[in-house]
Amino acid sequence: MHVLQLSWEFPPHVVGGMGRHVAELSPALVDAGMRVSVLTPQLHGGPTVEEWASGLRVYRIPISPALGADYPHYVTNASRDLERAADRLRDSLGRFDLIHAHDWLTAEAAGRLKHLWRIPLIATIHATERGRGRGILNDRAAQQINDQEWLLTYESWRVIVCSQFMAQQVGDYFQTPADKVDVVPNGMGMPPRLFARSEERLAFRRGFAADNERLIFYVGRVVYEKGLQILIAAWPQIAPVGARLVIAGTGSYLDALQSQAESAGLNGRVRFTGFLSDEDRDKIYHVADAAVFPSLYEPFGMVALEAFAAGCPLVVSDAGGLAEVVRHGKTGLIAPADDVDALAAAVLECLYRPDEARIRANAAFLEVRHHYAWDRIADSTISVYRRVIAEWQSSDWGK
Repeated sequence: MHVLQLSWEFPPHVVGGMGRHVAELSPALVDAGMRVSVLTPQLHGGPTVEEWASGLRVYRIPISPALGADYPHYVTNASRDLERAADRLRDSLGRFDLIHAHDWLTAEAAGRLKHLWRIPLIATIHATERGRGRGILNDRAAQQINDQEWLLTYESWRVIVCSQFMAQQVGDYFQTPADKVDVVPNGMGMPPRLFARSEERLAFRRGFAADNERLIFYVGRVVYEKGLQILIAAWPQIAPVGARLVIAGTGSYLDALQSQAESAGLNGRVRFTGFLSDEDRDKIYHVADAAVFPSLYEPFGMVALEAFAAGCPLVVSDAGGLAEVVRHGKTGLIAPADDVDALAAAVLECLYRPDEARIRANAAFLEVRHHYAWDRIADSTISVYRRVIAEWQSSDWGK
């Protein structure tokens, strides 16, 4: 089976979880016997054609500039480039059996290719614009994105989401029938050994906190829906135990958070690192006393799996998919979203009872190895593919 993966993000262009998801899922599909071609815009470098593995090629397409266009219109123009490139790719590689599109940014190209080639389209919806707005579409651009999300779910033979929370969202927001939706969680590979000696681990940790300080870590996009303003508001309750907060990442809310920390007199206790490499991110997970993710909106929570895989104690909010991934008191602690006092209490629980936090982290490590391995996620995805192909073959389109 030859699958065309359409994704706006793919390494080295990775903004959020989608790019990493496609980059991990695609080779796992190949390992399971699929042939996969990834088509993606060439936005941040990378070769035009790249062979990742036998049976997996990545095609990065230069995108025409759209001067003066807003972002949704820019994406619409780029979709034309992706569509034309996909058609040329089909001429050179032969037919595809199905199209697998990821999120609204490839919706128009995926829909037109589906009708042009008369093959089935599957969509993975990683997040929704209305969800990011906590149920509200705040401006015209948000409405346009929402319309593209609806279009993708409507045109798709089946829709894959990463959590029951997201299944509910696509039903509520796009009226997608529940029997058209498959829940397949994100996966997580196991990180390599990062420190050869304990001295290396200690030296790395000292770059972020003193030996007598407790180190709390957040990594991800720095945007409003990640709830970092709640964590900073909680920090005056946590700092007195000798805790330092490290916030890694970039985003539109960074200036506001820095101002909030400064106004609260936390400059010495809260550090904003900006962008961190994947290697340094993984290293901090291994030296931190806890990772904290206080999201207001979270479709799944890949960061929780990262903490699981690193054996790092974890505190999360109950937003969206996080409450499905983390089992309270078993693999981490869960606090109500947007609750400053509850979040502070959960972090302090980790710091005051480190042995219990370590027991939870060990259980989480075993869980991620068993339930979230990429070969298991690939098998579930292939089951969706095979169901769709069988239904397509018995339809008028497949005859």
